[in-house]
Amino acid sequence: MTMSLYSQNKLNISESTLNWEGKKITGSGHNGLLKFEKGNVVFDDGKIISGVFSVDMTSLSCEDLTGKSKNSLENHLKSDDFFAVAKHSTASLVIETVVNNTASGILTIKEISHPVSFSLTKSNEGYIADLVFDRSKYDVKYASGSFFKNLGDKLILNEIELSANLKFN
Repeated sequence: MTMSLYSQNKLNISESTLNWEGKKITGSGHNGLLKFEKGNVVFDDGKIISGVFSVDMTSLSCEDLTGKSKNSLENHLKSDDFFAVAKHSTASLVIETVVNNTASGILTIKEISHPVSFSLTKSNEGYIADLVFDRSKYDVKYASGSFFKNLGDKLILNEIELSANLKFN
């Protein structure tokens, strides 16, 4: 009988990164960054088995634009049209299980929670997590085909891609 070696580690928020990408039906889109507020994971024999992460939604930035366009898009994404960060300044992810590099848990945005599954892969410096979520499930309606018809090339896809590079203390 082997003993499990559980350990709990804090996320190094200054060295961890969280990238987002959203696209229009035309294939064009935008990408940027979010900052973690905090995070903790439980390891068993060097592998993540559970965890809790908080993201500061007020940190949402767009990295593919500059100047007034950048400022305008960031303000729009933070507005009630999208993530309503004045009312919902934090999003969270709880990892409940990890099996063969697939993590499952609960993603909460705008205080709406849904189950998610995503890849969680060990890297040389920590872990890489790649998650795609459907923004329409979190009441993010702007230019979504789930809520509006006849948007044509103005339609913004519901799938938002997140990619995190996680480093722990």
